[in-house]
Amino acid sequence: MHRAVLCCVSKISPPELDERRSSGDYYVLDIRPSESYRREHIEGSHNVPVYGDLRRGDEGELRRSLAELPDDRTVVTVCKAGIVARKATSVLEKEGYDAATLAGGMRGWNGYQNGSVGYRLRSAIGRLLP
Repeated sequence: MHRAVLCCVSKISPPELDERRSSGDYYVLDIRPSESYRREHIEGSHNVPVYGDLRRGDEGELRRSLAELPDDRTVVTVCKAGIVARKATSVLEKEGYDAATLAGGMRGWNGYQNGSVGYRLRSAIGRLLP
Protein backbone atom coordinates (compact mmCIF):
# COMPACT_ATOMS: atom_id res chain seq x y z
CA MET A 1 0.00 0.00 0.00
CA HIS A 2 2.02 2.96 -1.29
CA ARG A 3 0.99 6.53 -0.59
CA ALA A 4 1.91 10.03 -1.64
CA VAL A 5 4.90 11.64 0.03
CA LEU A 6 3.96 13.77 3.02
CA CYS A 7 5.78 16.89 4.18
CA CYS A 8 6.33 15.60 7.70
CA VAL A 9 7.59 12.32 9.10
CA SER A 10 4.88 10.34 10.86
CA LYS A 11 5.35 9.03 14.41
CA ILE A 12 3.73 6.31 16.46
CA SER A 13 3.85 6.13 20.24
CA PRO A 14 4.98 3.01 22.09
CA PRO A 15 1.50 2.39 23.56
CA GLU A 16 -0.11 2.76 20.14
CA LEU A 17 2.38 0.34 18.55
CA ASP A 18 1.96 -2.11 21.42
CA GLU A 19 -1.81 -2.01 21.04
CA ARG A 20 -1.79 -2.39 17.26
CA ARG A 21 1.17 -4.64 16.45
CA SER A 22 -0.80 -7.85 16.98
CA SER A 23 -3.13 -6.78 14.13
CA GLY A 24 -0.43 -7.57 11.57
CA ASP A 25 -0.78 -4.10 10.04
CA TYR A 26 2.72 -3.08 11.17
CA TYR A 27 6.18 -4.21 10.15
CA VAL A 28 8.71 -3.11 12.77
CA LEU A 29 12.08 -2.29 11.20
CA ASP A 30 14.90 -1.93 13.72
CA ILE A 31 17.79 -0.06 12.08
CA ARG A 32 20.23 -0.33 14.99
CA PRO A 33 23.50 -2.27 14.71
CA SER A 34 23.10 -6.06 14.83
CA GLU A 35 24.76 -6.30 18.26
CA SER A 36 22.26 -3.86 19.77
CA TYR A 37 19.39 -5.72 18.14
CA ARG A 38 20.62 -9.06 19.51
CA ARG A 39 20.81 -7.61 23.04
CA GLU A 40 17.24 -6.30 22.98
CA HIS A 41 14.53 -5.71 20.44
CA ILE A 42 10.78 -5.50 20.04
CA GLU A 43 9.30 -8.96 19.63
CA GLY A 44 8.56 -9.67 15.97
CA SER A 45 10.78 -6.85 14.68
CA HIS A 46 13.24 -7.18 11.79
CA ASN A 47 16.80 -5.86 11.76
CA VAL A 48 18.38 -3.99 8.86
CA PRO A 49 21.50 -2.47 10.49
CA VAL A 50 21.79 0.86 8.65
CA TYR A 51 22.00 3.14 11.71
CA GLY A 52 25.64 4.13 11.16
CA ASP A 53 25.13 4.71 7.45
CA LEU A 54 22.12 6.96 8.01
CA ARG A 55 23.94 8.91 10.74
CA ARG A 56 26.62 9.67 8.14
CA GLY A 57 23.96 10.68 5.60
CA ASP A 58 24.35 7.55 3.45
CA GLU A 59 20.91 6.22 2.42
CA GLY A 60 22.32 3.65 -0.03
CA GLU A 61 22.21 0.53 2.14
CA LEU A 62 18.65 1.27 3.28
CA ARG A 63 17.57 1.84 -0.31
CA ARG A 64 19.19 -1.49 -1.32
CA SER A 65 17.13 -3.18 1.43
CA LEU A 66 13.75 -1.85 0.26
CA ALA A 67 12.93 -5.05 -1.64
CA GLU A 68 12.90 -6.89 1.71
CA LEU A 69 10.17 -4.63 3.11
CA PRO A 70 6.46 -5.27 2.69
CA ASP A 71 4.52 -2.66 0.78
CA ASP A 72 1.15 -3.69 2.21
CA ARG A 73 1.82 -2.72 5.85
CA THR A 74 2.98 0.33 7.74
CA VAL A 75 6.73 0.13 8.33
CA VAL A 76 7.62 1.41 11.81
CA THR A 77 11.28 2.38 12.08
CA VAL A 78 13.15 1.96 15.37
CA CYS A 79 16.57 3.12 16.55
CA LYS A 80 18.06 3.98 19.94
CA ALA A 81 16.13 7.19 20.60
CA GLY A 82 14.10 7.81 17.43
CA ILE A 83 16.29 10.47 15.82
CA VAL A 84 18.07 8.42 13.15
CA ALA A 85 14.91 6.36 12.58
CA ARG A 86 13.24 9.58 11.40
CA LYS A 87 15.76 9.65 8.55
CA ALA A 88 14.82 6.08 7.65
CA THR A 89 11.13 6.95 7.79
CA SER A 90 11.73 9.93 5.52
CA VAL A 91 13.49 7.73 2.95
CA LEU A 92 10.68 5.17 3.09
CA GLU A 93 8.01 7.84 2.69
CA LYS A 94 9.86 9.32 -0.31
CA GLU A 95 9.82 5.83 -1.84
CA GLY A 96 6.06 5.58 -1.35
CA TYR A 97 5.94 3.40 1.77
CA ASP A 98 3.45 3.97 4.54
CA ALA A 99 5.99 4.55 7.32
CA ALA A 100 6.26 5.95 10.83
CA THR A 101 8.97 6.37 13.46
CA LEU A 102 8.60 4.86 16.92
CA ALA A 103 8.61 7.93 19.17
CA GLY A 104 11.52 7.69 21.59
CA GLY A 105 12.99 4.62 19.87
CA MET A 106 14.04 1.68 22.05
CA ARG A 107 14.50 4.04 25.00
CA GLY A 108 10.88 5.07 24.69
CA TRP A 109 9.75 1.48 24.19
CA ASN A 110 11.66 0.29 27.26
CA GLY A 111 10.38 3.21 29.33
CA TYR A 112 6.83 2.40 28.28
CA GLN A 113 7.27 -1.32 28.95
CA ASN A 114 8.79 -0.63 32.38
CA GLY A 115 6.35 2.17 33.27
CA SER A 116 9.25 4.46 34.15
CA VAL A 117 8.58 7.85 35.71
CA GLY A 118 10.75 9.51 33.06
CA TYR A 119 8.69 8.01 30.26
CA ARG A 120 5.41 8.98 31.88
CA LEU A 121 6.66 12.54 32.45
CA ARG A 122 7.91 12.94 28.85
CA SER A 123 4.59 11.56 27.57
CA ALA A 124 2.58 14.00 29.67
CA ILE A 125 4.70 16.95 28.54
CA GLY A 126 4.45 15.79 24.92
CA ARG A 127 0.65 15.78 25.13
CA LEU A 128 0.68 19.37 26.45
CA LEU A 129 2.98 20.81 23.80
CA PRO A 130 1.73 21.57 20.29
